Amino acid sequence: MRGVGKVYLVGAGPGDPELITVKAQRRLAEADLVLYDALAHPELLDLCKPGAEKVFVGKRAGKPSERQARINARLVDEAKAGRTVVRLKGGDPFLFGRGSEEAEVLAEAGVPFEVVPGVPSPVAATAYAGLSLTHRNLASSVTYLTATESPTKDRSSHDWAKLATASQTLVVFMGMRKLDHLMGLLVEHGRDPSTPAAVVHWASMPQQRTVVGTIADIAEKAAAAELGLPSLIIVGEVVRLREHLRWWDVRPLFGTRVLVTRAPHQAGSLAELLRDRGAAPLLAPTIRVVPPADRGPLLQASRDVGAYDWVLFTSANAVLAFFEALAETEGDARRFGAACVCAIGKKTARALKRRGVVADRVPAESRAEGVLAELAPLLRPGARLLLPRAEVAREILPETLREAGHRVDVVPAYRTVPVEGEAKGRVASKLEEADAVTFTSSSTVTNLLALTGPDALAGKVLASIGPITSATLRDAGLTPTVEAQEASIEGLVQALEEHYAQERDR
Repeated sequence: MRGVGKVYLVGAGPGDPELITVKAQRRLAEADLVLYDALAHPELLDLCKPGAEKVFVGKRAGKPSERQARINARLVDEAKAGRTVVRLKGGDPFLFGRGSEEAEVLAEAGVPFEVVPGVPSPVAATAYAGLSLTHRNLASSVTYLTATESPTKDRSSHDWAKLATASQTLVVFMGMRKLDHLMGLLVEHGRDPSTPAAVVHWASMPQQRTVVGTIADIAEKAAAAELGLPSLIIVGEVVRLREHLRWWDVRPLFGTRVLVTRAPHQAGSLAELLRDRGAAPLLAPTIRVVPPADRGPLLQASRDVGAYDWVLFTSANAVLAFFEALAETEGDARRFGAACVCAIGKKTARALKRRGVVADRVPAESRAEGVLAELAPLLRPGARLLLPRAEVAREILPETLREAGHRVDVVPAYRTVPVEGEAKGRVASKLEEADAVTFTSSSTVTNLLALTGPDALAGKVLASIGPITSATLRDAGLTPTVEAQEASIEGLVQALEEHYAQERDR
């Protein structure tokens, strides 16, 4: 019989999924059930273990949501049934998040619980907007308040006569619907109408927008900018700092929605690079990487690898598949023996290094033609080469090596297949939102077109990782907008940055 489980009240942070804490990630990975709010970034659900139940419970002002009593009851019932439950809440659970109410219910029911704090939204909103809650010369006190109080109260608990001037920085939650009225209350109770004020919408996200004014005109300016929920209102001299401290919304790709078509296990690295530059990565993999139809040749090659003069790895996927086969045949990097190793691309070289193998050669050019030009002088006559690679790939590299008198064993290490089921619909939906689409291989081109057709790409910025991928786009009747100078995800993001910089300068 299962004992009582446990509930974790977890802060998801303000929006940016990378601002979640290490402990919160661990708790999500352990959960059997996750009850999440609207303001928790959807990518955080990818941290859950396979098979975990994920239930949306709303909790966003002005939108339909589960009644709090039902949420409380489910937390108790699921934990008593022996499940590990995460209640994932935007920002911090105890800062206007009703986490304390949930904790009270759990304590009364005798259910074990733990609170995992999150980055509070005012801390993120001011940091990402280039403001500061405090400043040695401008503000040494801060007040947080909510403009939406419990409907069960007889009257507001706010004493505006004190609040208006009690602290130098004032942060108002959930006040957008009555912004003009709130600013009027501040003036009525002694705050100078010329005091700087700001509204930060979608703090820490690529769609963040910030409007700056004064108490006297911020309501008008926010309305003209059509700022809605979720937003925070900041009042105080610290708002003046934005002119000098802006860093987030001046990034090269800020606000650009970029479709990432890579396989799920590879999408994260590209998404991180895009997010670092202010873009909104839309994860919609068009391919899955799976084992080859017959793994026999790969397993045998992992046993015989030391008998080759050179082993050529064309991708990080090939490295991963080969080392999985190596482990399965009870081997490790020592089995390479005297064989030299060529890594095509810096990422491939890094993947090898993580597994204890430093590539003897990393060609400057990733195309087969460049690899051949650099590798040919290093090969003895009749050299024996092993090429573990994708099941379907260009033949120019092995064919040219054979024509030069070398023996080449091409071994399928993996294959790429189209996504299935719900993933197909997700691709079409994300593509519709996107401003730009990244293509990191020819297979991402062909699979995306198979899912959506070429017309769905009309008007989008098409970013290609290199000449081969660009040729696949052209063969499909599409013109790549940008092409990476270096065939890497870093080069791809740089090409996008340069494109949008030119667009801004026009």
